[in-house]
Amino acid sequence: MSADPGFITAMVVEFTADTILSALLIFLWLMQRKEKHALFWGIGQLAIMAGGIVWFGTADFMSLQWRLYLSAFFLSAGMAGYWSGTQFFIGKLRAVHVRWMAPVVLIVSGIFYLLWNIDNSWLPRGSAAALGFIMLWAGTRLVGINNRYRFLGLTLMLRGGFNLFAAVSLNQDTYVVWFIGTSVLKVLTMLGLVYAVQDEIQQRYARTIDSLSHGFLIRDRRGYVHVANERCAKLLGFDNAQQLIGKHVCDLLPGLSREMADHYFFRFEADGVQYPIADTATFKLRNGNHLPVELLGSPYIERGRLYCLVQLLDISERKKKDDQLFQAARVDPVTGYSNRHALSDRLALKVARAAENGRECAVLFIDLDKFKRVNDSFGHAAGDELLRSAAHRLHALLRPTDVLARFGGDEFIIVIPDLAPNSAEQMAADCAEAIIAAMARGFELSYHAISVTASIGISCYPKHGTDSDTLIRNADIAMYAAKKTGRGEQRMFTEDMNAVARDGLVIDGALRGAIEANEFSLVYQAITNAQTGKLTKVEALLRWNSSLLGPVPPDRFIPVAEDSGMIIELGTWVLDQACRQVGLWKQSALDDVTISINVSSWQLADPGFVTLVSQALIRNGLSPHQLELELTERVLIEDTLNVQTVLAQLRALGVGISLDDFGTGYSSLSYLTQFHLNTLKIDRAFVMDIEHSERSNNLVHAIIAMGHSLGLQLVAEGVETAGQATILEQMGCHYLRGYHIARPIAPDELLRFADSRAGALAQQTPAQPDFVI
Repeated sequence: MSADPGFITAMVVEFTADTILSALLIFLWLMQRKEKHALFWGIGQLAIMAGGIVWFGTADFMSLQWRLYLSAFFLSAGMAGYWSGTQFFIGKLRAVHVRWMAPVVLIVSGIFYLLWNIDNSWLPRGSAAALGFIMLWAGTRLVGINNRYRFLGLTLMLRGGFNLFAAVSLNQDTYVVWFIGTSVLKVLTMLGLVYAVQDEIQQRYARTIDSLSHGFLIRDRRGYVHVANERCAKLLGFDNAQQLIGKHVCDLLPGLSREMADHYFFRFEADGVQYPIADTATFKLRNGNHLPVELLGSPYIERGRLYCLVQLLDISERKKKDDQLFQAARVDPVTGYSNRHALSDRLALKVARAAENGRECAVLFIDLDKFKRVNDSFGHAAGDELLRSAAHRLHALLRPTDVLARFGGDEFIIVIPDLAPNSAEQMAADCAEAIIAAMARGFELSYHAISVTASIGISCYPKHGTDSDTLIRNADIAMYAAKKTGRGEQRMFTEDMNAVARDGLVIDGALRGAIEANEFSLVYQAITNAQTGKLTKVEALLRWNSSLLGPVPPDRFIPVAEDSGMIIELGTWVLDQACRQVGLWKQSALDDVTISINVSSWQLADPGFVTLVSQALIRNGLSPHQLELELTERVLIEDTLNVQTVLAQLRALGVGISLDDFGTGYSSLSYLTQFHLNTLKIDRAFVMDIEHSERSNNLVHAIIAMGHSLGLQLVAEGVETAGQATILEQMGCHYLRGYHIARPIAPDELLRFADSRAGALAQQTPAQPDFVI
C-alpha cells in the first residue's frame, strides 16, 4: 500500500481524533474515579488507535508476524474496553468479569493472529467488522436502557454499522473515505461519551440529593430555584423536581411575598452569621394545606456568585408531638381546662393588656370544701368526677373571655379580664356569689347526692397586685380567710390578710424543729365539780416559747400548724406529755384526775391515731376514763364518716369524747344525735352575760336542760365570778372552768393547788368553789 498524501492525512486525522477521545475519557476518570466506564472506554479507544498505528505505521521496521500479533492484541483490547465500559455503565459489570478480561483478550488476540496469519489480506476488513459488531452491540445496549443516552447509543450503532459497511466495501480507493467517516463518527462518539460521563456524574449528584430524607433546593439572590430534589417537590405539592427549577420561590408558596424571600437571603450577607441558619415556619401550600417545616440555610458560592442552599425538614410529626406535650403541660388531664402553668401565662397576658388599656381584672381563688371526704368515702374516681362536674358548672357561669383553670387538688382559679375601672371588685363579688349558689345545688355522683360548698378568695388588678404571682397569692390568702370564717363564703383580699399570711410564714418556719428544741410546754387549768368544788378534771393547754419569736399564743401557731400538717406531730407530743404527767400525779391529790386535751381533724384522719392513744394510756398506767379528747364542731364536719368510725373505736377503748365551744358552730344540735358524745362544753360567750342578760341566761339554761335530757356531762367555760358559778350550779351544770376557779398553771403548781383545794374543802361545810388563784 503506497503512502499517498491523502491517506497519510486521513490517518493523522483519525489518530488525532482517537488521541483526543482517549485522553479526554481517561482525564474524566482521573477527575472522577468512580466513573470507571470512562477509563474502560478510554482504554478501548486507545487500544484501537494503537492497533492502527502498529499496522499502518510500523511496516518499515517491524516484521509482519509482530504486526499481525500486536494488531490482533490491540484490537482485542479495544473490543474488551468498549464491552467492559458499556457493561459497567449499565451496571452489569462484575469483578469476575474483570478477572477474566486479560485471558480473554489474549485468547481472542491469538485467534485473530491465527486467522490473519493464514490470510493477512483481510486484516483491515476483519478489524472493521469486529469493531463494527462490538460498537453495534454497545449502542444497542445503551439505547435500550435509558433514553438519556440515546444519542450516544445511536452514534455507536452508526459507527458500528459504518464499520460493517466498510468491511464489505473497503478497498484501496475507499480508505480515505473510511478514515474520514470513522473520524467524524469518532468525534460524535467522543461528544456522546463525554456527555454520558458528565451526565452520570450529574445524575449521581441528583440521586444523592434525591436520596436525602428531607427537601433540598438552591436559590439565587433574586429568589429563583436552580436545583431541587424530588423530596422538596413532594413536600411543596409538586409532581417532580423539574417543575421547581426556574420558578421563583413565591410561585411555589402562595403565602410567601417577595419582600419575605429577599429578607431571608439578606441574612446570608450579614457579618458574623453562624451557619446553618435554622428557622421553623408553617408553609401554606398550593392545595391549601399547611406544612410545618424546619429550614436549615447555608451559603453556596458558584463562579463567584452567592446562592442560598436550603434544606427543608418536614416536622409535622415533631410538631404533633410538641403539641401533645404542650397540651399535657398546659391542660389539666382531669377537667380538660387550663392547669396552673397555663394559668400563669394567660393571667400575665391579661394583666399586661389591662395595663396597656387602663382596664382592670379580677382573680377568684376557689376551694371546694369537704372534697377530701368525697375522695375517702367514694374513691378517687368519684372525686375526679366531682372535679369535672364542678369545672363544667363553673365554666357555664363565665364569659367567653374569662379564664378557668384547675390550680391543683380541689382548687380552681377564675380570671375575669378587661373590666372597666372601679368595677372589678363588684364584678368579682357577683361572680363569687353565683359560684357559691351553683355549688350549693349539690352533685349527683355514682348514684349519690353529694353536697359541697365553695370558699372563694378575691384579688383585683391593680388594687391588690400588679403581676400574676401576687394576684394569685393574695387571692389564695383571701380564700383561707373565707375558710376560717365559715365555709361557703367569699372574702376580698385586704392588706391585713397579707400581714396575717406573712406572720403565718414566719411562724411556720419557726415551728420546724421547735419540738426537738424543747420549746413547747403544757400548762393545766383546773375543772371543778360545780356542786362539791372538788377538782376532778384538768385541761392541758399548749404553750410555745420560741427561741426566735418569744412567747407565741396558741391562736397564732395552732392554725399554722394545722395548715402545714405539723399538727399531727404536735398533737402526738401533747398526748404523750399529758398522759405522762397524769402518770406522775399518781398517789397524790390528783390520783384519779381526768385529763382533757384538744384533738384536730388531722389527728383523727391519721390511721394510727387510735393506736397512739391506746399506747399512751398503757405506757403511763392510766385508765381510759382518765383521758378525754376535745373536738370542735369544725372537726366533726370535716370528714363525718371517718370521724364516726374513729370515735366509735375510741369509745370502745373507754376514752371520753367532749364537744368544745358548744353553740358557736354551724349546726350543733345535729351533732348531738349523730355522734355519741360524753361531754358538752358551754362556750364562754354565753357564760359571761348570764348574770346580766336574760337572753344569755335562758340560752345557757336551755343547753343544760338539753344536756341532761341526753345524758351528757356539761362543763361551763369562762367562769370568772362567784355569781356566774352560783347561777350555773343552780341550773344543774356539772363542771366549772375559768379564772374564778384557777388560771392555767404548771404541773407542780396545780398539784399544790389541788392539795390546798382538798384541805379547804375539808374545812368548809358546805363546800363552795370560791378558791381563786
